[in-house]
Amino acid sequence: MSIFSGFKDLLGQINRLDGSIYLKGKDFADVYAKNIALEEEIAARTKELEQANQTILTLNSVWDMMNSSQPLSSMLNKIVNILFNDMNYNYASILKIENENTKDAYFHIKAASQNKNVSKIYSFLGKLSDAYYFPYVENSIIAKSINERKIYSTPDIKGILSMFFPSLKEEQIKDIMTSINSKTCIIVPLHNGKDNFGCVVVASDREGLTDTETNFLSLFANQIELAITVAGLFEEVKKQAITDPLTGLYNRRYFEENIVKEAERSLRLKQPFSLISMDLDFLKKINDTFGHQYGDIAIKTISNVLKKEARSIDIPARIGGEEFNLLLPGVDSNGAAIAAERIRKSIENQVLETIGGITASIGVATFLEHSDRIDELTELADQAMYKAKLEGRNRVKIAEPQTDVNWQKTAIETFMDILAKKRIPVKDNIAKNIYQKLKDINNKEQDSTEILYSIVDIISQTYNQMYQPGTTKSKIILAVMLAKRLDFSKEEINKLKLAILLYDIGNIMIPEEIFNKKGPLTDEEKQIVRQHPVIAAREILKPISKIQDIIPIIESHHENWDGQGYPGKKSGIDIPVMSQIVLIVDSFYAMMQDRPYRHAYNIEDIISIIKQESGKRWNENLVEDFIEIIKKEVV
Repeated sequence: MSIFSGFKDLLGQINRLDGSIYLKGKDFADVYAKNIALEEEIAARTKELEQANQTILTLNSVWDMMNSSQPLSSMLNKIVNILFNDMNYNYASILKIENENTKDAYFHIKAASQNKNVSKIYSFLGKLSDAYYFPYVENSIIAKSINERKIYSTPDIKGILSMFFPSLKEEQIKDIMTSINSKTCIIVPLHNGKDNFGCVVVASDREGLTDTETNFLSLFANQIELAITVAGLFEEVKKQAITDPLTGLYNRRYFEENIVKEAERSLRLKQPFSLISMDLDFLKKINDTFGHQYGDIAIKTISNVLKKEARSIDIPARIGGEEFNLLLPGVDSNGAAIAAERIRKSIENQVLETIGGITASIGVATFLEHSDRIDELTELADQAMYKAKLEGRNRVKIAEPQTDVNWQKTAIETFMDILAKKRIPVKDNIAKNIYQKLKDINNKEQDSTEILYSIVDIISQTYNQMYQPGTTKSKIILAVMLAKRLDFSKEEINKLKLAILLYDIGNIMIPEEIFNKKGPLTDEEKQIVRQHPVIAAREILKPISKIQDIIPIIESHHENWDGQGYPGKKSGIDIPVMSQIVLIVDSFYAMMQDRPYRHAYNIEDIISIIKQESGKRWNENLVEDFIEIIKKEVV
């Protein structure tokens, strides 16, 4: 081999080695590039997974809120804060359309995220976010999004700010734009079933709107819409629980809860409040002359006057039947008298079709001025209202200091006498408990009326284990409603209240094995049971001088209209009307509760039974009035 041939071979080997090295280098570069691309894809996928996880967590948070039955306002505020804090938007708010499809349509900011940028906006405006309103602009991107039910985005942040807050000046908008540092405004429509609710508005520092973000916002909007529906239902149920169905005013329960709170506040701040007690005049005459539907119209008319005349902090309530109360926080007797007279005139000026004019009798009492106890205050307002009726109706009377002994005090002294002299067989521990409750009434903050109700409940439960707490109070409320329909005087109604508290006390003398017997009673056992009115009237109560005028009511409370009752076989008008009221109220609640020998009846069956006994156990007119009350106040 020549030297040249050897060099040529060496050169070929070098070239082949160079080619191999080049190819290897190229492979390494390709692998490196692929690794870089793979890492970028992993990072992107990881980010997507993180976003998806955050989306799931966010949607789950909204779902948890729906299951918690939170009020709508609270739920909406939490939703915008989720968008702001968890989803990293620069701003989030929820707008609601009000008066849609009218020329007065507008948007109400129901909730808005709170940060320094938002604070700057409202520092310029001088208003809070949840109190701000702005016009509904038909050709705006917001209206378009809602009506088309489609998510829209726009880079025109300045235009959105100008539409939201038209009173902002140019330099203020520039200042806010610099602070927000957002590139896109996104509008997400919200609907409540078939109706438009409004929209979510968010500001983002990202340009445009990706498909992933659009999908998330669509899911989020669906959850919000469901949350709005659930919260709306919750608020409707809550409203129904505290309002009277006929008038839309607050009901008795809500009123009683709030007058206690107002009394606590009043005592703490040494600030008075006033109570207006009002009664529609001649409701029975309206019902008898024109029909009950016109009586309802008259009742609704008074409720509308109260709604119009009451301040936002006042509490107007329908207590029952034609009786209304109005709580006036922070108002003394002079201010309450002016308010009451204004209400009276407004009612008098109402002209109703068919009925004509209506009037109301009104009583006024002021806490810390007339009394510092709730039960006395309501009693005084009630007495003033009755005095207005006695003096000719359609007038306002201010409460006067009590000069006579009230029915609560009479009841307290009666029960203390019964317990002290052991007129009834009550266990020592129960007797001590009751006696202590009676002593506690001397505490100014105690409500003697509620204590009396609880005392009768406790005594009733000693011989009737199925007696439900709260029944005594319900009995008195129902009996008073019926008595007012019959135009009883205040004194007569007080006697009736005492009779309701005391009429059944003779049952405690009936042997337990007879009272709780599951099977039918023998004739001898029936005779023992029929003696309980006599025992109550003649053995337990007769020695107590303060209640002698109550005894005839109690003694006759099981006499039937047709003469087939007991113990005296009285009939018709020989039976005191109050005794008939006690009997029908007692029968109603007896049928509503379980007995050892039967289950409780439902309301429909009870009404049917009472109708069947009309003219037999009770006066027919009494039954008619009673059933009307039951249908309106209980059913």
